[in-house]
Amino acid sequence: MSGTNGHNGTQQTPKPRAEWIARRKAEAARTGDDNFSQMHYARKGLITEEMVFIAEKEKITPELVRDEVAAGRMIIPANINHPELEPMAIGVQSLCKINANIGNSSITSNVDEELKKLHTAVHYGADTVMDLSTGGGIHEIREEILRHSPVPIGTVPIYEAVSRVKRIEDLNIDLMLEVIEEQAQQGVDYMTIHAGVLVQYLPLVSKRITGIVSRGGAILAQWMAHHHKQNFLYENFDAITKVLKKYDVSYSLGDGLRPGSIADASDEAQFAELRTLGELTTKAWEHDVQVMIEGPGHVPLDKIKEQVDKEVEWCHAAPFYTLGPLVTDIAPGYDHITSAIGAAMIGWHGAAMLCYVTPKEHLGLPNEKDVKDGIIAYKIAAHAADIARHRPGAQDRDNALSYARYTFDWDKQFELSLDPETARSMHDETLSDDYYKEAKFCSMCGPKFCSMNYSQKVDEFNKRVYGIEKTDYSGLVDKITAAK
Repeated sequence: MSGTNGHNGTQQTPKPRAEWIARRKAEAARTGDDNFSQMHYARKGLITEEMVFIAEKEKITPELVRDEVAAGRMIIPANINHPELEPMAIGVQSLCKINANIGNSSITSNVDEELKKLHTAVHYGADTVMDLSTGGGIHEIREEILRHSPVPIGTVPIYEAVSRVKRIEDLNIDLMLEVIEEQAQQGVDYMTIHAGVLVQYLPLVSKRITGIVSRGGAILAQWMAHHHKQNFLYENFDAITKVLKKYDVSYSLGDGLRPGSIADASDEAQFAELRTLGELTTKAWEHDVQVMIEGPGHVPLDKIKEQVDKEVEWCHAAPFYTLGPLVTDIAPGYDHITSAIGAAMIGWHGAAMLCYVTPKEHLGLPNEKDVKDGIIAYKIAAHAADIARHRPGAQDRDNALSYARYTFDWDKQFELSLDPETARSMHDETLSDDYYKEAKFCSMCGPKFCSMNYSQKVDEFNKRVYGIEKTDYSGLVDKITAAK
């Protein structure tokens, strides 16, 4: 289905959920039940259209989707005011997802630039996108992003709240609830709420190298230190939850005390907050509001499994959404690599969604190319995790591409790759003539040293002498290519 005007009123934006939402709202008006949460429907035993859509995409049953959502182990971020969204799921029983961050800063603000980043993120496979705008035109930029996004959009509401006050100390719960309601009305699908940073945890960061690196966590820490009061998001958590359930906005419970260096990983401050996030998860579930838990950060390889184990235990197996983690701190400019290493491992151990890191992490606001580089790194990490977790069909594309490579079907090999443009350009850099698309070698080995060329002659020998046929994956190649 198509719907309202796009940017500058010139583009029609599809609204695949419009009819589903209209029926749901009509039913709510008839019954007086104003909780539109997917968890609410799942706990009533209902299978929504979103659950059916997800089941087909994930190659699992609608009943499994419903049961996982009802138990809180899977979420479907799908605000009723975001009809442009194509349903997706975040949970350990679904494929490992990735998030891309976009958004302006106080230094630069341009809606067209953010829409380009959104397009790049979705084109290269981001499953969700967070708008982390902190500069001018926050409301307007978010509106354009939502109206153009087929994937769930997340925000950190405290950023906009800070833009409306002169000093951080002037923040209050009334302003936060106002901002949260406005963003929910626009269609934001999930919100990072740093309700687990408590005043009694502030002394625990004193031994850290990098202190508090979460912007939201640091803002609230400053507010608490100034007022000598408890976190107002924690104290008013039920009031926030009541707003979220009206629109089916999912909680992304923020890790405001996440480690910002590997030396700070798994410390008392981080784990104290994680326990509190578990407490808040059960409070949200009392209202059938969906929850995922945000995680680190910077963590050395040997401590990654511990992160997942504790989150599962303390947060009741709510989906784990992690930033990386970065496994070393010495590579500014290459942190999409240092973090993708950790992301693949934490995804294997059970993280449900991985927040990408771009090469610009710690250095500046990412541009369109940085967004692409971060996404490709994280698509690799998430896919590696899915293979390790033996997700249905996860390895099919690998097998298809490998067979295309073995049979020197260069065009199919390019097409099946994560970034066909780059794969093709690297091949053509030295062998650009179309003739070489049929060649049984590349410029690495040349015609005399290609192992697979010789291996194919061994295949012929095995068939002629032993009657052994080489396994044929050409059907899989065609199937995966068509699905793409």
